[in-house]
Amino acid sequence: MKGIFSILLLIVSNFFMTFAWYGHLQFKKWNILQSGSLFAIILISWGIAFFEYVFQVPGNRIGSEQFGGPFNLFQLKVIQEAITLTVFTICVLFIFKTDKLQWNYIVGFGLMILAVFFVFKKW
Repeated sequence: MKGIFSILLLIVSNFFMTFAWYGHLQFKKWNILQSGSLFAIILISWGIAFFEYVFQVPGNRIGSEQFGGPFNLFQLKVIQEAITLTVFTICVLFIFKTDKLQWNYIVGFGLMILAVFFVFKKW
């Protein structure tokens, strides 16, 4: 149960992360702060990133073996990267609507899934 809760928190965290890191690139399209200074954009991104950490830190702690969770640090990192790519893809395709999913992206994501397989494989 801790593993699932950890992953859910990391998914929520990644939506905030995606908007903190890339959402400001959509401001012009969304008619938000079109003339805002770079410093203002940085402050807004930091404000959004705060909520990323509100979910990410507990997600990693709950999922960590050190705190009774099922994942070691390598597993947490690979889970995080797989979630990041999935959430980013969802945001780009359905919220930002800026790019199309190309075959090479799919191959790259498939390789990421293989990374998850190998990290979790008990040898």
